[in-house]
Amino acid sequence: MRNLRGAIVLLTRVPVPTGGPPSLTAAVPWFPIVGALVGGIVGGAAAGLFHIVPPFVGAALAVLLGVLITGAFHEDGLADTADAFAGGWTRDDRIRILDDPLHGTYGVAALCGSIVVRVACLGSLGFSPAAAFACTVAAHALGRATAVGLMVAVPVARPDGLGAEYARSLPRGRGLAGVSSGVIIAAVATGWWVGPFVAGSLVAGSSVAWLTKRKLGGITGDVLGAAEQVVECVVLATATGLAIRSSLWWR
Repeated sequence: MRNLRGAIVLLTRVPVPTGGPPSLTAAVPWFPIVGALVGGIVGGAAAGLFHIVPPFVGAALAVLLGVLITGAFHEDGLADTADAFAGGWTRDDRIRILDDPLHGTYGVAALCGSIVVRVACLGSLGFSPAAAFACTVAAHALGRATAVGLMVAVPVARPDGLGAEYARSLPRGRGLAGVSSGVIIAAVATGWWVGPFVAGSLVAGSSVAWLTKRKLGGITGDVLGAAEQVVECVVLATATGLAIRSSLWWR
C-alpha cells in the first residue's frame, strides 16, 4: 500500500502520508490504478450530477473536479508538448519551450480542446450514468497505462527531468505489469468494450511515440502527460459510439 500511496502523491494533489519519499521504481506500476481511482471519482460525480442538472453541466463539473484532484498535472504536460511540437523549429527550441513554465497559443488551444472533448463526450453519455461511470474509469486507467507503456517502449529525450527518472527507474517487467493492470481494470468496468478502447489507445499512444521520437528523439515527462490526455479523449470518444449501440455487460 505504500507504493500505491506514493503513486497517489506523484499523480494527484491528494494529501496522503507515505512515510518517506516515494520510490519511483515501485510507484510507477501503480499509475493505472491511481488513474482508475481518479476516474471513479470523476465518473461517479458525473453519474450523480446527471440526476440533478443537465448532462453537459454535470459533465463540466465532473471534468473540472478531475482537474482539481490531479492539479492539472497531465493537462500541463499536454499544453507544454503542444507548444514545443508546434512552435519549435529545432530540437533545442522544443526542449527550451518544454522547460518554459508559461503556455503559448498552441498550448492553450490544446488544453482547452482536451477539456472540451472530455466534457462533450461525458455529457453525451448523460442518458446512461452507468456507462459514464464505467467509461471514465476505463479512460483514466488506460491513459495512465499508455504513459507507463511509453516509458517501457520509447527512449528518453534527455538524461534529466521527471520523465527520464520514471523511465530509468522502471524495470520492463514492472512496466508491463502496470500496463496490464490498466487493461484489466478497463475490462472489468466495460466488458467487451475494452477491445475498441485498447485499439484506440494503441493508435493514440503509437502516434504520440512516433511524433515525440521525430520531434525530440524520445519521451519527456510532459510527453507522458500529453499521451495520457490524448488517450483519455480517444477512449471517451469511442465510448459515445458504443453506448448508443449496446449496453454494458453488468447492466
